[in-house]
Amino acid sequence: MYWRPLWGFLWLWPYLFYIQAVPIQKVQSDTKTLIKTIVTRINDISHTQSVSSKQRVTGLDFIPGLHPVLTLSQMDQTLAIYQQILINLPSRKVIQISNDLENLRDLLHLLAFSKSCHLPLASGLETLESLGDVLEASLYSTEVVALSRLQGSLQDMLWQLDLSPGC
Repeated sequence: MYWRPLWGFLWLWPYLFYIQAVPIQKVQSDTKTLIKTIVTRINDISHTQSVSSKQRVTGLDFIPGLHPVLTLSQMDQTLAIYQQILINLPSRKVIQISNDLENLRDLLHLLAFSKSCHLPLASGLETLESLGDVLEASLYSTEVVALSRLQGSLQDMLWQLDLSPGC
């Protein structure tokens, strides 16, 4: 009776030797493809074209802006903040983008692991405690600004991935 799991494991043992690690170039390629997909999804939401990602909007300073040089840790931190914002938006249009950001963060963690980096847990999310108040006051503006800045940040990340960012 106790031998069944052991026999099952022994039967699978030869297959475990043939499992190969995913090449890091494949992970980087998948990361870039996912970024392009998210940018396309944002473009498909028509009202995101009305605000520049560089424009300052009073009361929405908690939404990250553009960064000239990003490390993998900063990319993860930025995506975590955007994901938290999108999760709190009631619009159904951003649900898939939020899910894509989670997958993108997982890919960034794989890239970091390949460089022997340990990405700390995303901090700074406590700044979003008052997000509910902001959403009540300016729901539409928050969505437009967040998606516009996210799009700019993703394009920066795409460029940075070509330069092989550090930890």
